[in-house]
Amino acid sequence: MGVSYRWVIVAVGALMSCVAIGAMFSLAIFQEPIASATGWSHVGIASAMTLNFIVMGIGGFLWGAASDRFGPRIVVMIGSVLLGLALVLASRADTLMQFQLTYGMLVGSAASAFFAPMIAATTAWFDENRGLAVSLVSAGMGVAPMTISPFARWLISAYEWRPAMLIIGIAVWVLLLPAAFLVRRPPASAAETDTEFAVDGARPQLSKVFRSPQFIVLGLTFFACCAAHSGPIFHMVNYATICGVAPMAAVSIYSVEGLAGLGGRLLYGSLADRIGVKPVLVAGLLVQAAALATYLLVSRLGEFYALAIIFGSAYGGVMPLYAVLAREYFGQRIIGTVLGAATMLSSLGMAFGPLIGGWIFDTFANYSWLFIGSAMVGLGAAAIALAFPPLARLKPQPAFDVSS
Repeated sequence: MGVSYRWVIVAVGALMSCVAIGAMFSLAIFQEPIASATGWSHVGIASAMTLNFIVMGIGGFLWGAASDRFGPRIVVMIGSVLLGLALVLASRADTLMQFQLTYGMLVGSAASAFFAPMIAATTAWFDENRGLAVSLVSAGMGVAPMTISPFARWLISAYEWRPAMLIIGIAVWVLLLPAAFLVRRPPASAAETDTEFAVDGARPQLSKVFRSPQFIVLGLTFFACCAAHSGPIFHMVNYATICGVAPMAAVSIYSVEGLAGLGGRLLYGSLADRIGVKPVLVAGLLVQAAALATYLLVSRLGEFYALAIIFGSAYGGVMPLYAVLAREYFGQRIIGTVLGAATMLSSLGMAFGPLIGGWIFDTFANYSWLFIGSAMVGLGAAAIALAFPPLARLKPQPAFDVSS
């Protein structure tokens, strides 16, 4: 494997993040068709996404630790099998509880097998342009609304929701299982950089890591950031429909957010490589908060498009930066475990938005309080991010054994 293989890892990671996150977030597209066909409540369906994020958080920590120990390939292979199976089973659910358990728990567990392992694998392959590389892997999440969501909407229109979800589950197997065989660890010549938690090749103590100011600030910022944007993202299609936007056009708003998120990941990742991660992260969080508040003022399709570009680029751009900070603070040896733990906290934040948004809509028949609360939480995330300690730059060390 030559140096060029690192870009294969990036491409595989982007594909996996696109399919996994796209399949999970397609519930936003399925929400109204499922409610209309079954009579299940919006909050009941949205609670499946809440379960998704809770299970995804726990799974992210476990899968991340497993990738540190056993390598990323076996982890993403198991995740590919489970994700397809979860969608197939959810398409056959006869009751709301069955749907919540299969979609909410199995999809969340499976989807969590990709983010931390593939991001960790990518950071190991790159010493320079690490922010850009991680952003490109994460860009798969931005592509998902432009690919999986319209595909799901088309399938629902053509075949109704059950066959549509079944087809997506089968597509997951077709795409991800072959891609899993391409995942590799970096050559043994890759360099590891000392941090204040791991000097001279020693494995950091996890108890020390998880009590450190670096991890506490990282986890709390990630939590608040995701708590701020998860509800608006999940309920955006329904909100636009309430404002008078046609259903297919409403889905296109979701796609515009994804496209903007793709551009935001590339822009913010490149800026982080040049001027540092912390100032770029704080700026992005402030933009996200301002955009969330502005949704109270929009009602027309053109206005939704314009704000989707700003909002999508902000939340999409900041998401990969947490992984870069985790790598720089804690080193490569435990990156999967640390990123998995931070992702667990972020997933708990993500879990609140869909459920609270569904409750707000069922209670008040509008989403105003969702956007007000989300904007305030977004400002809190920016305030927490200001407390990130400075990075300690230490000497590089030869990498540990990275045989596949």
